[in-house]
Amino acid sequence: MKTLYLDIFSGISGDMFIGAMIDLGVDAQALERELEKLKLDGWRVHAARGQKMGIAGVKFDVRLAHEHSHEHTHADGTTHTHPHSHAHGHEPDHEPGRSHHEREQGPHGGPLLKTSFGKVELSVFETHVPPRFRLYFFDASGKPLAPIAAKTVILEAVRSKKKRQLFQFKRQGDYLEATEELPEPHEFTAVLRLKLGSRTEKRETEFVEDHHHHDDRDDGHGHAHGHEHGRNFAQIKELIQRSALSDWARNKSIAVFERIAVAEGKIHGLPPEQVHFHEVGAMDSIVDIVGACVALELLGKPRVLAAPVVEGTGFIRCAHGRFPLPAPATLEILSARGVGVTQCDEPHELVTPTGAALLAEFAESFGPMQGLIATQIGYGLGTRDHQTRPNVLRAVLGESDAAFRTPRSALDWETDTIAVVETNLDDITAEFLGHFVEKAFAEGALDVFHTPIQMKKNRPGVLLTVLCAAADADRFSELMLRETSAFGVRRSTHERRKLKRELMKVKTEFGEVTVKVGKLNGKIVQVAPEFESCKKLAEQTGVVLKMIYETAMNQMTKNE
Repeated sequence: MKTLYLDIFSGISGDMFIGAMIDLGVDAQALERELEKLKLDGWRVHAARGQKMGIAGVKFDVRLAHEHSHEHTHADGTTHTHPHSHAHGHEPDHEPGRSHHEREQGPHGGPLLKTSFGKVELSVFETHVPPRFRLYFFDASGKPLAPIAAKTVILEAVRSKKKRQLFQFKRQGDYLEATEELPEPHEFTAVLRLKLGSRTEKRETEFVEDHHHHDDRDDGHGHAHGHEHGRNFAQIKELIQRSALSDWARNKSIAVFERIAVAEGKIHGLPPEQVHFHEVGAMDSIVDIVGACVALELLGKPRVLAAPVVEGTGFIRCAHGRFPLPAPATLEILSARGVGVTQCDEPHELVTPTGAALLAEFAESFGPMQGLIATQIGYGLGTRDHQTRPNVLRAVLGESDAAFRTPRSALDWETDTIAVVETNLDDITAEFLGHFVEKAFAEGALDVFHTPIQMKKNRPGVLLTVLCAAADADRFSELMLRETSAFGVRRSTHERRKLKRELMKVKTEFGEVTVKVGKLNGKIVQVAPEFESCKKLAEQTGVVLKMIYETAMNQMTKNE
């Protein structure tokens, strides 16, 4: 069976997904022709080969019409003229005859300033919130140079009313990074001073924030968490439905948007149709989501599997303020699908809401690669340079070994893969056992339990078991070895089949009760009143807890 495995060890976004599909062999020109069926004006796609930490792949971008054209080569080797994204700034004092849209741009998205030794790129690269300046150095031909001494560089940001802020720098590999953060607003004149021997060179450029395409709060995958209200779900749905795309591409594109709309609606207390998208309402994100579905269709609509979801740590700045990772919409989308998230030590966003929605819609299960015979491997490149891992999405296309193949089911249950870590113990006290259970739950175990067993020499013992995400198996194995009397543990992975779950409010004669329902193919097959909801109502009303529980169950039966 043709299978696509998404190795999301460094996250996923819409543009990274499309880049990986193009690297696998999807024709970029065919993709663009299909996207033109949306009848949206003012955009072009751009795909070019690049590298992240030595890993070669394809960087995919959507360029908007207000950008001027230039010639470039696609990843497939063909050359086309598409819009060139303009720089963040311009140099009014040095080239007065040219507008800021025409300034030369460096490989990291910032304006290039000419110097006596070549050029310096001023990149506002978001390594933190707020972002920081980075300076990259090149000779006159564009070849990268080693940075000059950090102590010889000073940059000044001059804002309205002559407010000034000085930035000093430290070396970070092949660039200099500001030691101070760049606060909002991101509209100012940047004055760069380079002390070169006995003389000092001064260069200026203006930075004007553009929320559509070059927002300084870029998520590292090529998309910003900006302020634009954009379209609502009903408008986007209508746009896709009236297009000439195939039925499959239309339906899948709408389904991906619907997952985002439902998540945003839950966050803001709105029906999905009324949700105004911020980040995903912009034209480039619409092209990303529809393009991802079209690319998968052009690849032959393979079965999709994915690695466990890994997210970074820290904060992002989105349309509604500063939020910790995972982003609110990302977490809602994944939790609605029942997908576990594990955070790593990378201090950036790895999974965007678009990436999460693509995983939720297409991935049949999440877990380690099993029995996949790879025939092609593609890499989609992100924008940011990560600290702990290359910013790439690895996509593996191949055939599933029959011994590991799980047949497709006509049932719409959710699937994933978990790890089971266990050990037999006959010399642990009840106190230590209880301590381990509490600690394992606090560390994020899916479940922890112990079962009475009989061990060798007829000794009574316990089988201690931890269920966890496959990516956490090492962590809980270590915890079990450190916190119990075990000299060894056993590990295995297991597939799960889960009902789609929803929380509903049920009105009873005593008050409102939260009820969890499980659905299979759209029908309710399991009902369970939430204990804490019943307990709280019992305490408020003085009614017996058991009666409230049974009343809620009876009410659900009537509603069916």
